[in-house]
Amino acid sequence: MRLTRPLFALALAVQLTASAAAAGSSGAYLAARHAGINNDYVAAAEYFTRALSRDPNNPGLMDNVVTVNVNAGWVDRAVPVAQVMIDSEMPSQVAAMVVLADMAAQDEFSQIVESFESGQSVGALVDGLTAAWAMLGAGQVSLALEKFDEVASQQGLKSFALYHKALALASVGDFEGADEIFSGRAEGPLQVSRRGVLAHVQVLSQLDRNEGAIDLIEQAFGANPAPIFAQLLEDLATGQQVPFTLATDAGQGIGEVFHSIASALVGEAADGYTLVYARLASHLNPGNVDALLLIAALLEDLEQYDLATRAYDAVPHDHAAFVTAEIGRADALLAAGRDDAAVEVLKQLAKAHPELLQVQNKLGDTLRRLDRFEEAQPVYDRAVALIKTPDATNWPVFFSRGIALERIGQWEAAEADFRRALELQPEQPQVLNYLGYSLVEMQSNLDEALDMIERAVAGRPNDGYITDSLGWVLYRMGRYDEAVGHMERAAALMPTDPIINDHLGDVYWSVGRQIEAQFQWRRALSFDPEEDEATRIRRKLEVGLDQVLEDEGAAPLGVVEDG
Repeated sequence: MRLTRPLFALALAVQLTASAAAAGSSGAYLAARHAGINNDYVAAAEYFTRALSRDPNNPGLMDNVVTVNVNAGWVDRAVPVAQVMIDSEMPSQVAAMVVLADMAAQDEFSQIVESFESGQSVGALVDGLTAAWAMLGAGQVSLALEKFDEVASQQGLKSFALYHKALALASVGDFEGADEIFSGRAEGPLQVSRRGVLAHVQVLSQLDRNEGAIDLIEQAFGANPAPIFAQLLEDLATGQQVPFTLATDAGQGIGEVFHSIASALVGEAADGYTLVYARLASHLNPGNVDALLLIAALLEDLEQYDLATRAYDAVPHDHAAFVTAEIGRADALLAAGRDDAAVEVLKQLAKAHPELLQVQNKLGDTLRRLDRFEEAQPVYDRAVALIKTPDATNWPVFFSRGIALERIGQWEAAEADFRRALELQPEQPQVLNYLGYSLVEMQSNLDEALDMIERAVAGRPNDGYITDSLGWVLYRMGRYDEAVGHMERAAALMPTDPIINDHLGDVYWSVGRQIEAQFQWRRALSFDPEEDEATRIRRKLEVGLDQVLEDEGAAPLGVVEDG
């Protein structure tokens, strides 16, 4: 794509020499492959580099070194190897993308134009839009606009190209031209995207049309916009002129090309491949918080929680998306098994934003899921206090507080919260099931409990836990024959759940099917139940359910009818 630079060759030599000294094992390639298969990009970068030091002309190893370094977030480390590949005419899309991004970062826009004219290619969409942005960066504005129009004329690329043409016009101060495109007056309606709305809002504000910008946000997102748009609404309402920030120059414009493609690839391509585009987008525009959040989400899906945490942590504290990023960081820490760190992140966030229901509720939910119910309850109290006029959307807060209260033995308060949740959302299956099951376990209001659970099953017929509840309430009411079918269906829906298999064993025993009951109890033990549950199951296998109930002082099973 361009002439070899001595500095690049020197950097590569230093990198490979250092790696060779550290290698010490011919298993580097196997270790690299293992790390790569597990999406462990940090380890893969180390081991592939070691392998490359032993076989420095291997195109496959070079391609892997470039890819895993980019995915780990080390684009600068990928550049020397990518440059050698391109200068040696080794085919590699990712190497071409990295060298292209590096030239854009160095403002080498004329060289980018020349490389495309000489036949270099990354891909149809990248080539055309990047060439147009590079022409703009090289001062060839008219040619750039013609290039955007040329891309727009290609099948399926119109919205992409017009979106970027509008950004390009805005980047050089032609906000009226950008508005003509965003509004649809120039070329017809564009496909609406969150980032497109943001760009249009900024353009309208630059044109002193804040009211139009407010209308646009309200039409696109309704009464509950994302934090960044909520902040924009406040700024616009006070008459502030919102700056245009999405792509202020050609380098950021090329970064936006990578971001556009990454967004389009989500769910359509492998996450690791999509991540390459997102990383390059962030490399060219570190202020693109949307790219950071996309990177973090992809890394979470790839189970690379430490890297995801770093991406979330890169969101500036004063950005409107900081709260969203901190919640994401807490989730990544939880997934990595760092529970205390996750709780601390959320506690600090709740302390900094005591007015945000979302934050208080998230902290409460996290503590509850960690079985820290006594800590969760006062957090939910604060969340409930923030709800001035409860509506149907608030049922989860009352339901969650009810669970915490029930687990710390405050049943009357818990029941009040469950019933409040049902007032707000009368047919909510989770609440109906939880309250109904709790009443069954306390042998209280069994007819009402049965009605609740039947309604829950009607609302969520394929939920194994709720179906289990229906079978269990029938069992507790002594309606054993009716319980069998529901409990068998629950076990079919959740075949590896120890509690459901244990319940099915009890139901079989209650209708005289002892051999099948013992089989189900053994299955339940094989699925690693809690120790107290396992002890009770083993006792049932030794002496039978009747004796266990007698030992516990529970009512005996009713008489099972023949047949």
